[in-house]
Amino acid sequence: MQHNTVNMTKQSKSSPFFHSDLLRGLVLGPLLVAAVGLSGLALAREPLGPDSDPEVATAAARSDKRSVASRHFMVAAANPLASHAGHQVLREGGSAVDAAIAMQLVLALVEPQSSGLGGGAFMLVFEAAQSRVRSYDGRETAPAAATPERFLRAGRPLPFAEAVNSGKAVGAPGVMRMMELAHKRHGTLPWVRLFAPAIRLAEDGFRVSPRLHAQIAGNRGLFEQAAARAYFYPDDKPAAIGYLLKNPSLAAVLKTLAREGAGAFYQGRIAADIVAAVQSHTRPGDLSVQDLAGYRARERDPVCGNYRVYRVCGMGPPSSGGIAVLQMLGMLQQHEMAAMVPQSLQAVHYFAEAGRLAYADRGRYVADPDFIRVPVAGLLDAGYLRDRGAQIDSRISMGTALPGEPAGLRGTSGADAAADLPSTSHLVAVDRAGNAVSMTTTIESEFGSKIFVRGFLLNNQLTDFSLMPTDQEGRAIANRVEAGKRPRSSMAPVVVMQDGTLRLVAGSPGGSAIINYVAKTVIGVLDWELDVQHAIDLPNMGSRNKDTELERGTVLESYQKPLQRLGHRITMAPMPSGIQAIVRDKQGLRGGADSRREGIASGE
Repeated sequence: MQHNTVNMTKQSKSSPFFHSDLLRGLVLGPLLVAAVGLSGLALAREPLGPDSDPEVATAAARSDKRSVASRHFMVAAANPLASHAGHQVLREGGSAVDAAIAMQLVLALVEPQSSGLGGGAFMLVFEAAQSRVRSYDGRETAPAAATPERFLRAGRPLPFAEAVNSGKAVGAPGVMRMMELAHKRHGTLPWVRLFAPAIRLAEDGFRVSPRLHAQIAGNRGLFEQAAARAYFYPDDKPAAIGYLLKNPSLAAVLKTLAREGAGAFYQGRIAADIVAAVQSHTRPGDLSVQDLAGYRARERDPVCGNYRVYRVCGMGPPSSGGIAVLQMLGMLQQHEMAAMVPQSLQAVHYFAEAGRLAYADRGRYVADPDFIRVPVAGLLDAGYLRDRGAQIDSRISMGTALPGEPAGLRGTSGADAAADLPSTSHLVAVDRAGNAVSMTTTIESEFGSKIFVRGFLLNNQLTDFSLMPTDQEGRAIANRVEAGKRPRSSMAPVVVMQDGTLRLVAGSPGGSAIINYVAKTVIGVLDWELDVQHAIDLPNMGSRNKDTELERGTVLESYQKPLQRLGHRITMAPMPSGIQAIVRDKQGLRGGADSRREGIASGE
């Protein structure tokens, strides 16, 4: 594969448990390993020194968590049970891809609000022997019957909640096909082995975590779906923290997929049940058995560029994440972020301004490359980014940035204002051979479309398309709905190399804010030379070419007035990223998991 490359120097309150404004996105206290039933995992309160030799090192989900060091392998995922599954696979000699698959299957059970069999994913794989990055596209596709007017009524967009909670929002899921493709190329353990942890947990049950309980309690749309209500609301009440939740239906599906391969998901009884659930919804969709049978995961060219002494690679279109992160780094390179103090007013200003410029280009130019010619090389050209970055003025915010005019344009697209919602997950793994995976996985909104079938939820990924097919000037929007098309994403798994060896793997959930979360972490590690956990836990900030957003409850709150004097319009908000990252340094591996969620890093 050739890299795309450039050298750069509403929720109803009628029921008392639908209190989403208070609960959504919050972690309701520490998640103790004992509470979720993990055995054999030791909590590491101090980083491991070179002479330490515990059987397992693990960082607990706590506000003062520290990075975890290991010598041989490392995983990090958004739930301790998923991290444990990946750890066991690596201990048995599995590859980083094997570990990622095992973790995803467990997340489908224990973090169903964010990802699962009914969704899609992007995966980057670093092959240590070749010093090469490969990327896999498991993004969902629109049904053959889809038209650009899919989400319009009388020429106007449907109310967003109505579009989300419907069969119209469901695309053909891609994660199973993508994982099977990656396993065929990079797996070492048998496919069936990777399903064992998720099957066992689905049959024996797992304890509901604080975060899952909060999101069940805060989601009216989930409660209104009969199949979902029967599973998530025992006795019509949200599954309580610590409740033992079993999912025999999902266990049966996983056993079938383990035995027969991913094809059993896309053809036969499972596929028929998915289609029936979509077409029988109160707001029916048109997904067909032919749409599922015809789905194919794709290996695509990663997008790569040089940042200082590093080589940074990300996911290319239909994701905008890799391009946007590389653009932000390229624009900021001339402004020497390394010389700025982390969390300083200057750093926030420059970071937000670079985000405005990158998001302006993202909204205008990026979509499914099988349908739209995306000017990737032009968007990442060193001269183009130098010129864009030169627009950043230390004295004043530009407010709203206009898209640039990169080389390679063919025609003019309209600006896209599609929503990109934050229910997603990220996982990372590095195996004994030095191979690595960075994988972002999603069902789009919290609990996706809320359509629950065979023990898993279906995505609402099609609302990542622009609901309007044209802009106000009548220009066709690149990210409009079209049959068979993959909606644009902001998912931004990254792999960073130095002199051909692995330096960093990272990524995050967070909807369109993912780009800012990942760029912040990369700068924290590479420019500010922070410990990976400290880089992850830096206050979130940035602009998506609208307000400058600052994470509520952090030191950044004190910057509101100074930033306003620089012309920034400020929004203070919770910014519940879920960054997972692993760094390789001279001492070995060091992993971190976002303190804002329940994840852990684990290695030995």
